[in-house]
Amino acid sequence: MKLTRRLLLATPLAAAPLAMPFLSRGALAATELSVHYPMPSFFKDVMDKLAVAFQKENPGITVRFPAPSPTYEDGLQQVIRQAATGGLPDISFQGLNRLRFLAERDIVVDVAPLLAKDGDPAKAGWTPGILALAQVGAKQTGLTFSASNPICYYNANLVRRAGGDPDKFPTDWDGVLALAARIAALGDGISSMHYRWPGDDWMFSALLYGYGGHMLSADETKVDFGQPGLHALQLLDRMVKVGKMPPLTSEAAFQAFYAGKLGIIMGTTAYIGQFQKSIGPQVELRTTRMPIITPGGKLPTGGNAVVMLTKDPARQQAAWAFMRFAAGPVGQTIMVRGTGYVPSNTLTLHDDRYLGAFYRENPLFRPAEEQIPLMQPWYAFPGSNGVRITQTIVDNLARIVEQRATPEQVLADMTAQVQKLLPRA
Repeated sequence: MKLTRRLLLATPLAAAPLAMPFLSRGALAATELSVHYPMPSFFKDVMDKLAVAFQKENPGITVRFPAPSPTYEDGLQQVIRQAATGGLPDISFQGLNRLRFLAERDIVVDVAPLLAKDGDPAKAGWTPGILALAQVGAKQTGLTFSASNPICYYNANLVRRAGGDPDKFPTDWDGVLALAARIAALGDGISSMHYRWPGDDWMFSALLYGYGGHMLSADETKVDFGQPGLHALQLLDRMVKVGKMPPLTSEAAFQAFYAGKLGIIMGTTAYIGQFQKSIGPQVELRTTRMPIITPGGKLPTGGNAVVMLTKDPARQQAAWAFMRFAAGPVGQTIMVRGTGYVPSNTLTLHDDRYLGAFYRENPLFRPAEEQIPLMQPWYAFPGSNGVRITQTIVDNLARIVEQRATPEQVLADMTAQVQKLLPRA
């Protein structure tokens, strides 16, 4: 961790409790829950509404939010420190790809016994596939709260100017790259496209899984990028050479898109709410599914899960009530409407009390819902070097986007570097 990040997370900020009267509800009476969450730009409004709705149904429980962490990685480091020094919150929302790290160190509570006690999870809207997103081995580390998959955003106005039909956006990468090149040729400071590669390995895995690839071998001892990994890197290279993609940071790409100066962005469905609030009048925002790569290809599932950290049996009952509410149909409806993530509860999808009418009336949200059958878990690397492995992949992808190395060179280097960071037998 950089010094500035440590200082940021160490800075004491005043908590903002949502005060509600403590009414007697048996074992849940007079309980204050401390709930940590990341990325307030995405989740602050959602969490505030979630707390109000939960407290209305559970008047004996008050929800208090300590200072949120800026990113998933910061949130992970914060919880790791607190586990060692004290001060853990009762509940935390953690990135799906970091649950393994917490589970292997027994920082999170296995909620499988609580699920079993409540009855059939599927009747509550949690299918085996949904539950699997927050499983590490036999341990149910929590309940998936927000889930996302990568989709394509585009400015219909620039697509028209480039001779394309916004109602018939290309469904394969050849067509997308040809359209991107025509958008770049419009001039006037207009850029073609942005494939969100900085930050983590998620968007690389979207290409790798799209070609049917894997991160590691089945026994997790060897890197297994293989031929699918090479194809993924070659496609990234073609985005630059054929699609004329500039080496923009994500923030620079977003600003260009808001201003009508960027045609296409590939990234998480969670951007929908942010884009709707930020685009200028010259942008006609549309979304569509990720381009098809190969039959049987999959997409990674991003997002987070709500996990229990308190080991106090009395507090665990209140914590479980909050977790069930957040991952239940009411909590999921609040989350989807406020962000753009896809719901992690099947009861919400077709019921007009929740999100049935919402999806019919909001076409921007449909592509991510349509891609739910293609989703598979975001891979979590074993051992203590998961964050370093992620950064190694990101740094190597940058070499392609900046045209400093060939896909073949990057694949060889990335494979060797990641292999060194894996746990030794």
